Amino acid sequence: MEFFWHTFLYQPVFNGLIWIYNNWTDQNLGWAVVYLTLVLRVALLPITLINERNKVQNEEEFLEEIKRIDKEFAKDEVLKKEEIRRILRKRRISPWAKSSVLAVQALVLVLLYQVFVRGITGEKILQILYPWIDFPGVINTNFFGFELGQSHDIIWPGIVTIWLFLEIYFDYRKQHIPLQKADLLYFIFFPSFVFVALWILPMVKSLFILTSMIFSVIIAELSRIFFRPKKKAH
Repeated sequence: MEFFWHTFLYQPVFNGLIWIYNNWTDQNLGWAVVYLTLVLRVALLPITLINERNKVQNEEEFLEEIKRIDKEFAKDEVLKKEEIRRILRKRRISPWAKSSVLAVQALVLVLLYQVFVRGITGEKILQILYPWIDFPGVINTNFFGFELGQSHDIIWPGIVTIWLFLEIYFDYRKQHIPLQKADLLYFIFFPSFVFVALWILPMVKSLFILTSMIFSVIIAELSRIFFRPKKKAH
């Protein structure tokens, strides 16, 4: 198992990161992590686009149903909320699904963590690099004044947490979903948990997640343009 992990997962990701570092980023490891994240997201783009297309195509019908419920149950908030919950269950729209944006890339997060735990000094790099990857020398781990391997940083985890709060808030607002206790717990505790986890881990994890989240937002907005359902003629 250790051989499989090292040979087929850790070593390819490490070599890819160093190749990007050497060729695309003017030897800045922070930007190499950003580019590696984008390469990963582009590789997953077909799956992402299928999910976004389905989401956009169903969203308009969902909002129409919400408007209908608002009118039909205007005087009964309890029944209104129950009817909305029924539609959410029927359409399988779950607020916890947002966490999958991070979970899909958990493997690369672990691999990046191992890169910094095992070290990126000259001797260890030579043991892992493929023969056709140029030896980079001393690795530049400084990114806008922040050390990528530094833990207990509050700025980058704070940026990720604020971004996550805003994403969740605007998702709820866009769908006009009445918040219940479970939703509020998700809204508060999930971003808070993410902040604590990223505070403990090296700062590079926050950079990876933030890049991925920004990419997701851009793809989602473009999908709204290209996959918007045509209005039915009356």
